Amino acid sequence: MSMNVVEKIDDLVKIKHVLISVSDKNGLEQLIPDLIRINPEIKFFSTGGTYNKIKEILKAGADACLTPVSEYTGQQETQGGLVKTLDFKIYLGLLTETYNDSHQSDMTRTDAVNIDMVVVNLYPFKETISKEGVTTEDARGNIDIGGPCMIRASAKNYLRVAPVVDPADYSRIISFIEKNDGSLSLEQRFYLAQKAFEHTAAYDSAIAEYLGRQSLDHVKQCYKIL
Repeated sequence: MSMNVVEKIDDLVKIKHVLISVSDKNGLEQLIPDLIRINPEIKFFSTGGTYNKIKEILKAGADACLTPVSEYTGQQETQGGLVKTLDFKIYLGLLTETYNDSHQSDMTRTDAVNIDMVVVNLYPFKETISKEGVTTEDARGNIDIGGPCMIRASAKNYLRVAPVVDPADYSRIISFIEKNDGSLSLEQRFYLAQKAFEHTAAYDSAIAEYLGRQSLDHVKQCYKIL
């Protein structure tokens, strides 16, 4: 299969659709209202505790701009939140290229929208494994799958999408888009992509190091093995 070679992109991309799912919710009280102030037409997609937090921030105004991911995709979350964002429609919105006619045809066919910004940070895996008495099953249950996938997809497509993994960057982003008609530049998106891959690399390393320290006997103690 041949790989797409992109030859044409936009420097400035207006932030119209934002996908948010964060473990660290610090800064959302400022970020969400600021994004709406800059672009009153902006739309947010979210899940679980982040969805509830945004609803709490926006109160009555949430109905106009906040959509549960399950409503957007048409797929309910699985029990325990096991599968929430791993959906074809989500990844079309993250990975499609602006000037690729085939991609745009897929977007139209599925009634998907371009996701311009992803605000995601991951379960605190290191905090989980540092707790006294933690088992490998506790650790396994706290391995985030959808989060790293969204981060990696948006970071790969920095040509069009802004991956935001660090609340410390919120003010920088708001400052830039205020001065640029609600848009982020390629320079900003590329900077955010670098941080995004650092974030997922550190996360995966923590998991690999933890699992590498566990004995098979310790793993077996967690389960009734048939």
